[in-house]
Amino acid sequence: MQKKISLKVLPSEAADPAKLTTLFAQACAVAPSRLTGYSVLKQSIDARSRRQVWVQVTAEVFVDEPFPERQLPTLQLQDVHHAERQVIVIGAGPAGLFAALRFLELGIKPIVLERGKDVRARRRDLAAINKEGVMNPESNYCFGEGGAGTYSDGKLYTRSTKRGDVAKVLNTLVQFGADEKIVYEAHPHIGTNKLPHIITAIREKILECGGEVRFQSKVTDFLLDGDTAKGVVVNGGENVHAEAIVLATGHSARDIFHLLHQKQIDIHFKPFALGVRIEHPQSIIDTIQYHCPTRGEYLPPASYSVVEQVNGKGVFSFCMCPGGIIAPAATAEGEVVVNGWSPSKRNNPFANSGIVVTVDETNIAAYQKHGPLAGMYFQQSIEQKAFAAGGGKLVAPAQRMVDFANNKISSSLPACSYLPGIHSISLKNVLPPFVHQSLQTAFKEWGKRMPGYFTNEAVVVATESRTSSPVRIPRGEDLQHPQIKNLYPCGEGAGYAGGIVSAAMDGERVANAIHARR
Repeated sequence: MQKKISLKVLPSEAADPAKLTTLFAQACAVAPSRLTGYSVLKQSIDARSRRQVWVQVTAEVFVDEPFPERQLPTLQLQDVHHAERQVIVIGAGPAGLFAALRFLELGIKPIVLERGKDVRARRRDLAAINKEGVMNPESNYCFGEGGAGTYSDGKLYTRSTKRGDVAKVLNTLVQFGADEKIVYEAHPHIGTNKLPHIITAIREKILECGGEVRFQSKVTDFLLDGDTAKGVVVNGGENVHAEAIVLATGHSARDIFHLLHQKQIDIHFKPFALGVRIEHPQSIIDTIQYHCPTRGEYLPPASYSVVEQVNGKGVFSFCMCPGGIIAPAATAEGEVVVNGWSPSKRNNPFANSGIVVTVDETNIAAYQKHGPLAGMYFQQSIEQKAFAAGGGKLVAPAQRMVDFANNKISSSLPACSYLPGIHSISLKNVLPPFVHQSLQTAFKEWGKRMPGYFTNEAVVVATESRTSSPVRIPRGEDLQHPQIKNLYPCGEGAGYAGGIVSAAMDGERVANAIHARR
């Protein structure tokens, strides 16, 4: 007999397979000895009660019959060493890599061009950023193998199935080394320490099947024949030709946006969000969310999600990282950009989250002379102000939270995970007034709903500005650019995704569209 069972259990019970077996047996009204096994289908934490935190577990339970070990589907990839068809994929982030894997399933050879370095070589450049404040514009937290996601936590929260197969993306990540728990956890997370191994395994499989992955291969021009893309120019010299081009360059490839605009290829302004990253001691967030003085050993570090409407503007949390670290995520000299990530164990003493305010065309009137690049120039100007306010070497301007809300320069700053360092200054001199004022109001409101959140033990660090692309590259129903044939805008940089899973699904979707052309 097979039976689907849902239980509300204590965190200690959820962590004990023997105890779970007993509880599932009780739910089935049979002796535990008759249970041959179970497979967890879904698991989530329920912290709504102020008296007790619970874990909701749903599982497929097997009684009096052999228990089959969970068998996740794996990709069936073809050998494309001698394939007739080949496609250029610009960018080795989630969209580009999953497009490449899908091409291998379809018997098409992918040529992946990545401006940055492989994950191993990339680590040295990240160390230089953190320890010395030295920025490599081609190899950093945004550019390089795996894209921004490789060193930005690996949260896999997308659950919408409108644009693709979420389960397939998660199963693929497991195939290449992720923990099987990501398949059933409500808020799956891989961890920055584990993602490089997964990305490396994907690259090795692409090469094994006959695809190409070229690092330090920056696309500097498009080869056009009238309204048709025929290929690209790499590093200002080498021409690479293919039947189609997947443009999956991520939200920070400003040179690509400039190139498209210069070549009069249609692009549009896209609303985005900008603000700060706020860091609390993790113990404060645990106390707020779990309603207890200390977090028990069976509970993970707590996270939070908040949203507020302030004078018609949305203010919301973004990329919340429990047990995490604030990282420098600029892509050019003279800018300060902050992001966050967590290791798989989420065992650092701080919790950080982006807190951002929506930016639309009404907010950037002074930049309208830049046309569709107005948002990008606005974004860049704030990042440059943050750099100047920090004093150089990627030191970030910061204030304590209550001081920020009360327009007071902090006489001292708390310990912070941001390795280049923080500098006390009024962030009113860095952030646009509508962003600054919206954040002040939202912080106070959230403090009322979450006692302990609004505290000077928290530090506000500027600037969180790369939440999404400030540009949308249009595409038609066939996913081609409506003006340029054979050019397929894809993923977060083109404005069609917002994270690892959604970008991966968009990469697969574009690959399917190219395959369907014949």
